[in-house]
Amino acid sequence: MRDYRLSQHFLRSPRLALILIGHSNLKKRDIVLEIGAGSGVITSALAHRVNRVIAIEPDPKTAAKLRENLAKRSIENVEVVEQDFRNYTLPDDTYKVFANPPFHLSSEIMHSLIEAKHPPEAIYLILQKQFALKLLNNTRHYTSKLGFQLTRDYDTKIRLPLRPTDFTPPPAVPCVFFEAKRRKTVL
Repeated sequence: MRDYRLSQHFLRSPRLALILIGHSNLKKRDIVLEIGAGSGVITSALAHRVNRVIAIEPDPKTAAKLRENLAKRSIENVEVVEQDFRNYTLPDDTYKVFANPPFHLSSEIMHSLIEAKHPPEAIYLILQKQFALKLLNNTRHYTSKLGFQLTRDYDTKIRLPLRPTDFTPPPAVPCVFFEAKRRKTVL
């Protein structure tokens, strides 16, 4: 049986989380969904920049650590949802997504988001570079079926490359910070 825990690589630095948030269009009024929140490096940074964070973390021990870390910092605008994202009902309100999901779930997560009844206004994900390139609609790289589906409604780009040392454990593949912003008019 494959050990999928190896596809989860956590950001090491709260400073890097803030830099990545600075490269997004997140605003103080936003509701942000974080998928795979872990112990809260990104969650804490988001909480200081947006109105409300919905932090989804399926592992009970990690969710408990996340709650403990938020309480230590007196962060009150985070709702911790202890469940698998694949069983989560997306909000009906306007929301954005900012996450560092497990690599083996990236495609499934992207499908869930863009095929939702109420898809997000913007999606910011840390992804394997190879997967992210397939989500861009251009002539330089192969665009996957999911990429064509995504770029019908979203403008996509790779915002930043990331280093293996930005994560614990370090991934064996190149990673990037990916952006998809919903267009006002659909192509």
